Amino acid sequence: MVFLWQKLRLHPIFIRIMHWEYWPFGVLYAPIFPIWFWLCLRARSFFFFSAANPSIRHGGFLMEKKHEINELLPAGSYPATCYFPAGTGALTVLEEVRQQNMQYPLILKPDIGMRGMSVEKIYSDAELIRYANESRVDFLVQNLIPFDEEVGIFYYRMPGEPNGKITGIVYKTFLTVTGDGVSTTAELLGKDSRFVLQLPVLLASMPAIRTEVLPAGEQQILVPFGNHARGAKFLDYSHRITPALEQTIDALALQIPGFYYGRLDIRFRNWELLEQGKDFSIVELNGAGSEPTHIYDPKHTVFFAWKEIVRHWRLLYRISITNHRKGIPFMNRQQGLQMFRDNKQQVACISRQQGV
Repeated sequence: MVFLWQKLRLHPIFIRIMHWEYWPFGVLYAPIFPIWFWLCLRARSFFFFSAANPSIRHGGFLMEKKHEINELLPAGSYPATCYFPAGTGALTVLEEVRQQNMQYPLILKPDIGMRGMSVEKIYSDAELIRYANESRVDFLVQNLIPFDEEVGIFYYRMPGEPNGKITGIVYKTFLTVTGDGVSTTAELLGKDSRFVLQLPVLLASMPAIRTEVLPAGEQQILVPFGNHARGAKFLDYSHRITPALEQTIDALALQIPGFYYGRLDIRFRNWELLEQGKDFSIVELNGAGSEPTHIYDPKHTVFFAWKEIVRHWRLLYRISITNHRKGIPFMNRQQGLQMFRDNKQQVACISRQQGV
Protein backbone atom coordinates (compact mmCIF):
# COMPACT_ATOMS: atom_id res chain seq x y z
CA MET A 1 0.00 0.00 0.00
CA VAL A 2 2.83 2.37 0.90
CA PHE A 3 4.58 1.52 -2.38
CA LEU A 4 1.43 2.26 -4.38
CA TRP A 5 1.04 5.60 -2.60
CA GLN A 6 4.66 6.55 -3.31
CA LYS A 7 4.21 5.61 -6.96
CA LEU A 8 0.98 7.60 -7.23
CA ARG A 9 2.44 10.61 -5.38
CA LEU A 10 5.26 10.88 -7.91
CA HIS A 11 3.10 10.38 -11.00
CA PRO A 12 3.13 13.56 -13.19
CA ILE A 13 -0.66 13.67 -13.51
CA PHE A 14 -1.14 13.42 -9.73
CA ILE A 15 1.51 16.09 -9.14
CA ARG A 16 -0.19 18.52 -11.51
CA ILE A 17 -3.62 17.92 -9.99
CA MET A 18 -2.57 18.18 -6.34
CA HIS A 19 -0.26 21.19 -6.69
CA TRP A 20 -2.13 24.20 -8.06
CA GLU A 21 1.14 25.93 -9.06
CA TYR A 22 1.30 23.46 -11.99
CA TRP A 23 -2.27 23.93 -13.18
CA PRO A 24 -2.63 25.07 -16.82
CA PHE A 25 -3.12 28.79 -17.30
CA GLY A 26 -6.77 28.41 -18.30
CA VAL A 27 -7.61 26.29 -15.27
CA LEU A 28 -5.85 28.56 -12.77
CA TYR A 29 -7.31 31.78 -14.13
CA ALA A 30 -10.81 30.57 -15.06
CA PRO A 31 -12.47 31.43 -11.71
CA ILE A 32 -11.22 35.03 -11.83
CA PHE A 33 -11.65 35.72 -15.57
CA PRO A 34 -15.00 37.46 -14.89
CA ILE A 35 -13.10 40.14 -12.95
CA TRP A 36 -10.77 40.66 -15.91
CA PHE A 37 -13.74 41.00 -18.28
CA TRP A 38 -15.37 43.47 -15.88
CA LEU A 39 -12.22 45.63 -16.01
CA CYS A 40 -12.30 45.43 -19.81
CA LEU A 41 -15.91 46.57 -19.83
CA ARG A 42 -15.11 49.47 -17.50
CA ALA A 43 -12.22 50.48 -19.75
CA ARG A 44 -14.37 49.92 -22.87
CA SER A 45 -11.47 48.00 -24.34
CA PHE A 46 -10.30 44.39 -24.21
CA PHE A 47 -6.78 45.68 -24.70
CA PHE A 48 -6.62 48.44 -22.09
CA PHE A 49 -3.38 46.97 -20.73
CA SER A 50 -1.47 48.27 -23.76
CA ALA A 51 -1.44 51.77 -22.23
CA ALA A 52 0.25 50.64 -19.01
CA ASN A 53 3.82 51.02 -20.29
CA PRO A 54 3.73 53.39 -23.30
CA SER A 55 7.37 52.83 -24.29
CA ILE A 56 7.07 49.02 -24.44
CA ARG A 57 5.49 47.19 -27.36
CA HIS A 58 1.92 46.16 -26.43
CA GLY A 59 2.59 47.52 -22.95
CA GLY A 60 4.67 44.42 -22.31
CA PHE A 61 1.66 42.08 -22.36
CA LEU A 62 2.76 39.74 -25.15
CA MET A 63 5.28 39.77 -28.02
CA GLU A 64 7.49 42.46 -26.49
CA LYS A 65 11.07 42.33 -27.73
CA LYS A 66 13.80 42.03 -25.12
CA HIS A 67 16.38 43.95 -27.13
CA GLU A 68 14.00 46.89 -27.46
CA ILE A 69 13.36 46.89 -23.72
CA ASN A 70 17.10 46.69 -23.03
CA GLU A 71 17.52 49.93 -24.98
CA LEU A 72 15.31 51.63 -22.38
CA LEU A 73 17.33 50.41 -19.40
CA PRO A 74 20.06 52.50 -17.78
CA ALA A 75 23.53 51.82 -19.16
CA GLY A 76 25.32 49.14 -17.18
CA SER A 77 22.17 47.80 -15.52
CA TYR A 78 21.99 44.69 -17.74
CA PRO A 79 24.59 42.33 -19.28
CA ALA A 80 26.32 43.03 -22.59
CA THR A 81 24.01 41.71 -25.31
CA CYS A 82 24.07 40.99 -29.03
CA TYR A 83 20.82 40.76 -31.01
CA PHE A 84 20.45 38.51 -34.07
CA PRO A 85 17.42 38.25 -36.36
CA ALA A 86 16.22 34.76 -37.25
CA GLY A 87 18.21 33.32 -40.12
CA THR A 88 21.46 35.11 -39.29
CA GLY A 89 24.31 32.88 -40.39
CA ALA A 90 26.13 31.04 -37.63
CA LEU A 91 29.52 32.36 -38.73
CA THR A 92 28.17 35.92 -38.65
CA VAL A 93 26.95 35.33 -35.10
CA LEU A 94 30.31 33.88 -34.08
CA GLU A 95 32.22 36.77 -35.62
CA GLU A 96 30.05 39.40 -33.89
CA VAL A 97 30.40 37.69 -30.51
CA ARG A 98 34.16 37.62 -30.94
CA GLN A 99 34.27 41.28 -32.01
CA GLN A 100 32.34 42.22 -28.87
CA ASN A 101 34.93 40.25 -26.84
CA MET A 102 32.22 38.19 -25.14
CA GLN A 103 33.58 35.31 -23.09
CA TYR A 104 32.11 31.89 -22.37
CA PRO A 105 29.95 30.78 -20.73
CA LEU A 106 27.25 32.79 -22.49
CA ILE A 107 23.46 32.89 -22.20
CA LEU A 108 21.35 32.43 -25.34
CA LYS A 109 17.63 33.20 -25.39
CA PRO A 110 14.83 34.09 -27.82
CA ASP A 111 14.31 37.83 -28.21
CA ILE A 112 10.62 37.23 -27.54
CA GLY A 113 10.60 34.87 -24.59
CA MET A 114 8.14 32.12 -23.69
CA ARG A 115 8.48 31.00 -20.05
CA GLY A 116 12.14 30.11 -20.31
CA MET A 117 11.83 28.03 -23.47
CA SER A 118 15.03 27.75 -25.54
CA VAL A 119 17.15 29.57 -22.95
CA GLU A 120 20.58 27.95 -22.83
CA LYS A 121 23.92 28.38 -21.12
CA ILE A 122 26.72 27.53 -23.53
CA TYR A 123 30.45 27.01 -23.17
CA SER A 124 31.93 26.87 -26.68
CA ASP A 125 31.94 28.10 -30.27
CA ALA A 126 30.46 24.78 -31.34
CA GLU A 127 27.43 25.23 -29.07
CA LEU A 128 26.96 28.80 -30.29
CA ILE A 129 27.04 27.68 -33.93
CA ARG A 130 24.61 24.85 -33.19
CA TYR A 131 22.13 27.22 -31.48
CA ALA A 132 22.36 29.79 -34.29
CA ASN A 133 21.73 27.10 -36.90
CA GLU A 134 18.76 25.68 -35.01
CA SER A 135 17.09 28.95 -34.00
CA ARG A 136 13.83 29.65 -35.82
CA VAL A 137 13.33 33.00 -34.08
CA ASP A 138 15.24 36.20 -33.32
CA PHE A 139 17.62 35.59 -30.42
CA LEU A 140 20.05 37.25 -28.03
CA VAL A 141 23.56 36.37 -26.90
CA GLN A 142 24.38 37.74 -23.45
CA ASN A 143 27.31 37.74 -21.09
CA LEU A 144 26.74 35.61 -18.02
CA ILE A 145 25.76 37.70 -15.00
CA PRO A 146 28.37 36.95 -12.29
CA PHE A 147 25.91 36.83 -9.37
CA ASP A 148 24.28 33.72 -7.92
CA GLU A 149 21.15 35.13 -6.24
CA GLU A 150 18.00 35.89 -8.27
CA VAL A 151 14.73 37.62 -7.44
CA GLY A 152 11.72 38.97 -9.23
CA ILE A 153 10.62 42.34 -7.86
CA PHE A 154 7.14 43.52 -8.79
CA TYR A 155 6.91 47.31 -9.06
CA TYR A 156 4.30 49.87 -10.01
CA ARG A 157 4.01 53.65 -10.09
CA MET A 158 0.88 55.65 -10.78
CA PRO A 159 1.44 58.09 -13.68
CA GLY A 160 2.06 61.57 -12.35
CA GLU A 161 3.19 60.37 -8.94
CA PRO A 162 6.86 60.90 -8.00
CA ASN A 163 7.46 57.48 -6.47
CA GLY A 164 6.39 53.89 -6.92
CA LYS A 165 5.94 50.82 -4.73
CA ILE A 166 7.14 47.24 -4.57
CA THR A 167 4.16 44.90 -4.29
CA GLY A 168 5.98 41.59 -3.93
CA ILE A 169 9.32 39.80 -4.19
CA VAL A 170 9.91 36.26 -5.38
CA TYR A 171 13.19 34.53 -4.55
CA LYS A 172 14.23 31.82 -6.99
CA THR A 173 16.06 28.61 -6.15
CA PHE A 174 17.39 26.77 -9.20
CA LEU A 175 16.83 23.09 -10.00
CA THR A 176 19.54 21.49 -7.87
CA VAL A 177 20.20 17.92 -6.72
CA THR A 178 22.26 16.74 -3.76
CA GLY A 179 24.17 13.49 -4.18
CA ASP A 180 23.93 10.54 -1.79
CA GLY A 181 26.88 8.57 -3.20
CA VAL A 182 24.60 5.75 -4.34
CA SER A 183 21.74 6.98 -6.56
CA THR A 184 22.21 8.30 -10.07
CA THR A 185 21.23 11.90 -10.71
CA ALA A 186 18.19 10.69 -12.65
CA GLU A 187 17.12 8.53 -9.71
CA LEU A 188 17.48 11.48 -7.34
CA LEU A 189 15.30 13.58 -9.63
CA GLY A 190 12.70 10.84 -9.71
CA LYS A 191 12.32 10.99 -5.93
CA ASP A 192 11.25 14.65 -5.84
CA SER A 193 7.81 15.66 -7.09
CA ARG A 194 9.10 19.05 -8.25
CA PHE A 195 11.80 17.47 -10.40
CA VAL A 196 9.73 14.59 -11.81
CA LEU A 197 8.00 17.00 -14.19
CA GLN A 198 11.39 18.13 -15.54
CA LEU A 199 12.86 14.64 -15.88
CA PRO A 200 11.88 13.90 -19.53
CA VAL A 201 13.45 17.12 -20.79
CA LEU A 202 16.56 16.68 -18.64
CA LEU A 203 17.05 13.09 -19.80
CA ALA A 204 16.88 14.25 -23.41
CA SER A 205 19.24 17.21 -22.97
CA MET A 206 21.58 15.69 -20.34
CA PRO A 207 21.77 11.92 -20.97
CA ALA A 208 24.74 11.60 -18.58
CA ILE A 209 22.39 11.97 -15.59
CA ARG A 210 21.20 8.41 -16.25
CA THR A 211 24.50 7.01 -15.00
CA GLU A 212 26.38 9.70 -13.05
CA VAL A 213 26.46 9.33 -9.27
CA LEU A 214 27.24 12.43 -7.21
CA PRO A 215 29.30 12.04 -4.02
CA ALA A 216 27.28 12.26 -0.82
CA GLY A 217 26.51 15.87 0.02
CA GLU A 218 27.69 17.29 -3.31
CA GLN A 219 25.23 19.67 -4.95
CA GLN A 220 24.80 20.16 -8.68
CA ILE A 221 22.72 22.86 -10.37
CA LEU A 222 21.11 21.25 -13.40
CA VAL A 223 19.10 24.23 -14.66
CA PRO A 224 20.73 27.60 -13.85
CA PHE A 225 17.68 29.64 -14.83
CA GLY A 226 15.04 31.19 -12.57
CA ASN A 227 12.04 29.97 -14.53
CA HIS A 228 9.22 28.14 -12.77
CA ALA A 229 8.54 26.17 -15.94
CA ARG A 230 12.17 25.01 -15.92
CA GLY A 231 12.03 23.62 -12.39
CA ALA A 232 12.99 26.62 -10.27
CA LYS A 233 11.29 26.85 -6.89
CA PHE A 234 9.67 30.22 -6.15
CA LEU A 235 9.60 31.52 -2.59
CA ASP A 236 7.71 34.55 -1.35
CA TYR A 237 10.32 36.97 -0.02
CA SER A 238 8.02 39.96 0.24
CA HIS A 239 9.16 40.32 3.83
CA ARG A 240 12.41 41.61 2.31
CA ILE A 241 10.71 44.80 1.15
CA THR A 242 12.41 47.63 3.03
CA PRO A 243 12.42 51.41 2.56
CA ALA A 244 16.03 51.18 1.35
CA LEU A 245 15.25 48.52 -1.26
CA GLU A 246 12.14 50.34 -2.39
CA GLN A 247 14.14 53.53 -2.82
CA THR A 248 16.78 51.70 -4.89
CA ILE A 249 14.26 50.01 -7.18
CA ASP A 250 12.27 53.23 -7.50
CA ALA A 251 15.41 55.15 -8.53
CA LEU A 252 16.12 52.48 -11.13
CA ALA A 253 12.56 52.36 -12.48
CA LEU A 254 12.35 56.15 -12.78
CA GLN A 255 15.22 55.98 -15.27
CA ILE A 256 13.21 53.69 -17.57
CA PRO A 257 11.06 55.86 -19.86
CA GLY A 258 7.37 55.01 -19.90
CA PHE A 259 7.62 52.16 -17.37
CA TYR A 260 4.87 52.05 -14.74
CA TYR A 261 3.98 48.43 -14.13
CA GLY A 262 5.84 45.13 -14.21
CA ARG A 263 8.41 42.82 -12.76
CA LEU A 264 12.17 43.28 -12.70
CA ASP A 265 14.03 39.98 -12.65
CA ILE A 266 17.38 40.71 -11.04
CA ARG A 267 20.56 38.81 -10.20
CA PHE A 268 22.57 40.14 -7.29
CA ARG A 269 25.45 39.37 -4.93
CA ASN A 270 23.70 39.80 -1.59
CA TRP A 271 20.75 41.63 -0.06
CA GLU A 272 22.78 44.33 1.64
CA LEU A 273 24.46 45.43 -1.59
CA LEU A 274 21.21 45.18 -3.53
CA GLU A 275 19.57 47.59 -1.09
CA GLN A 276 22.45 49.98 -1.74
CA GLY A 277 22.03 49.65 -5.51
CA LYS A 278 25.35 47.83 -5.92
CA ASP A 279 26.44 44.52 -7.49
CA PHE A 280 23.25 43.63 -9.32
CA SER A 281 22.13 43.23 -12.92
CA ILE A 282 18.73 43.11 -14.59
CA VAL A 283 18.03 39.73 -16.20
CA GLU A 284 14.94 41.11 -17.89
CA LEU A 285 12.07 43.53 -17.43
CA ASN A 286 8.51 42.24 -17.87
CA GLY A 287 5.58 44.57 -18.42
CA ALA A 288 1.78 44.32 -18.41
CA GLY A 289 1.81 40.55 -18.84
CA SER A 290 3.82 40.04 -15.66
CA GLU A 291 2.56 37.73 -12.98
CA PRO A 292 3.18 38.49 -9.30
CA THR A 293 5.24 35.31 -9.17
CA HIS A 294 5.59 35.30 -5.38
CA ILE A 295 2.18 33.60 -5.49
CA TYR A 296 3.89 30.36 -6.56
CA ASP A 297 5.51 29.80 -3.19
CA PRO A 298 4.31 26.26 -2.25
CA LYS A 299 3.14 27.57 1.14
CA HIS A 300 0.47 29.71 -0.51
CA THR A 301 -3.03 28.52 -1.34
CA VAL A 302 -4.72 29.07 -4.66
CA PHE A 303 -7.03 31.53 -2.89
CA PHE A 304 -4.01 33.66 -1.98
CA ALA A 305 -2.91 33.49 -5.61
CA TRP A 306 -6.29 34.63 -6.91
CA LYS A 307 -6.35 37.52 -4.45
CA GLU A 308 -2.88 38.70 -5.49
CA ILE A 309 -3.56 38.37 -9.20
CA VAL A 310 -6.75 40.41 -8.92
CA ARG A 311 -4.98 43.03 -6.79
CA HIS A 312 -2.38 43.48 -9.53
CA TRP A 313 -4.99 43.50 -12.29
CA ARG A 314 -6.69 46.43 -10.56
CA LEU A 315 -3.38 48.29 -10.37
CA LEU A 316 -2.83 47.57 -14.06
CA TYR A 317 -6.30 48.92 -14.83
CA ARG A 318 -5.77 52.13 -12.83
CA ILE A 319 -2.42 52.83 -14.46
CA SER A 320 -3.71 52.11 -17.96
CA ILE A 321 -6.78 54.29 -17.55
CA THR A 322 -4.70 57.14 -16.15
CA ASN A 323 -2.29 56.95 -19.09
CA HIS A 324 -5.19 56.73 -21.52
CA ARG A 325 -6.67 59.92 -20.13
CA LYS A 326 -3.31 61.54 -20.74
CA GLY A 327 -3.54 60.64 -24.43
CA ILE A 328 -2.02 57.15 -24.63
CA PRO A 329 -4.22 55.10 -26.99
CA PHE A 330 -5.39 51.54 -26.39
CA MET A 331 -4.63 48.90 -28.98
CA ASN A 332 -7.55 48.44 -31.33
CA ARG A 333 -9.26 45.12 -31.95
CA GLN A 334 -7.29 44.33 -35.09
CA GLN A 335 -3.96 45.02 -33.39
CA GLY A 336 -4.91 43.00 -30.34
CA LEU A 337 -6.01 39.94 -32.29
CA GLN A 338 -2.87 40.13 -34.40
CA MET A 339 -0.80 40.17 -31.21
CA PHE A 340 -2.41 36.91 -30.07
CA ARG A 341 -1.91 35.32 -33.51
CA ASP A 342 1.74 36.33 -33.50
CA ASN A 343 2.15 34.94 -30.00
CA LYS A 344 0.67 31.60 -31.03
CA GLN A 345 3.06 31.43 -33.97
CA GLN A 346 6.03 32.34 -31.74
CA VAL A 347 5.18 29.55 -29.29
CA ALA A 348 4.93 27.08 -32.16
CA CYS A 349 8.29 28.13 -33.59
CA ILE A 350 10.11 27.84 -30.27
CA SER A 351 8.39 24.54 -29.50
CA ARG A 352 9.58 23.08 -32.82
CA GLN A 353 13.04 24.44 -32.11
CA GLN A 354 13.08 22.52 -28.81
CA GLY A 355 11.55 19.45 -30.37
CA VAL A 356 8.50 19.73 -28.11
